[in-house]
Amino acid sequence: MRIRNPGKIREGLWALGREESRVYLLEGKDESMIVSGGMSYIVPDLLREIEEFAIDEGRIRKILILHSHFDHVGIVPFFKRRHPRIEVLGSKRAWEILQMEKAIETINEFSRDVTKRMGREEVHSKYDLDWRNDVSGTTVSEGDRIDLGGVEISILETPGHSSCSISAYVRQWKALFPSDGGGIPFRETIIPSGNSNYTQFQKSLEKLAALEVEYYCADHYAHVVGDDAREMARRSIEAARRHREEVETVLRSEGDVEKASQKLVRSFYRENPDYFLSPEIFAGVYRQIVRHIANTMADFRPVPTR
Repeated sequence: MRIRNPGKIREGLWALGREESRVYLLEGKDESMIVSGGMSYIVPDLLREIEEFAIDEGRIRKILILHSHFDHVGIVPFFKRRHPRIEVLGSKRAWEILQMEKAIETINEFSRDVTKRMGREEVHSKYDLDWRNDVSGTTVSEGDRIDLGGVEISILETPGHSSCSISAYVRQWKALFPSDGGGIPFRETIIPSGNSNYTQFQKSLEKLAALEVEYYCADHYAHVVGDDAREMARRSIEAARRHREEVETVLRSEGDVEKASQKLVRSFYRENPDYFLSPEIFAGVYRQIVRHIANTMADFRPVPTR
């Protein structure tokens, strides 16, 4: 079952935010932690939900960044400035990226672009949401464990969607937090998003498929429970395989990375016009995917330019 509304998932675990941008609150005996950083414009939704669900905001001592893309770190500056003692955790590569001036500019630009697309421009004028150089934190890596007091979160490195992607897993709950390192449960389908290295992305899906999962806590569009959650990793593997075949077919037909990317993006938005990313941002994503796959195809012969 795919659940699109915020609320309590099970004891100690909450889904917060909006359908297109979800974060999770994990409650231990000693403290609470937010997993993933969502999009910046969900801040007022989070503050309202914290109040409605009677969540103790003062117990939130950690935020875990699962990768550094703008739509997964948006709430971090606000909550870190609101509660300076909050510890922000992310991969080594994520912290490298989040210290780059150009990366920060892109995060802020894309955040405002999607905020406008969603008709929520007023949020940025009301709250201090931009990334600046005042946010730093702690590095976590494969095998690390975060203990909230009776709730232990394990870190897995799952690159491919981005070079800095990690996933989180709570074995006692069989709860997986793959971010976009797993398939995105959009509507009734699964969108594979192997942005930076599609081959690594597929290997990471195989890694996630080895876990026992009752709660598949995705960052976009839904959290998945029960039988559907148990099947998400396997189905994501199959969706990624089919998608890669489609990209290869279009590349052979077009003979050009840019033309293939444009054709695939147009096709995607004909079928999914309300997807949260703007076509311009999504086109950049597709170029990365198509370029990587083209470089792995022994039979791909680019059409000579004139």
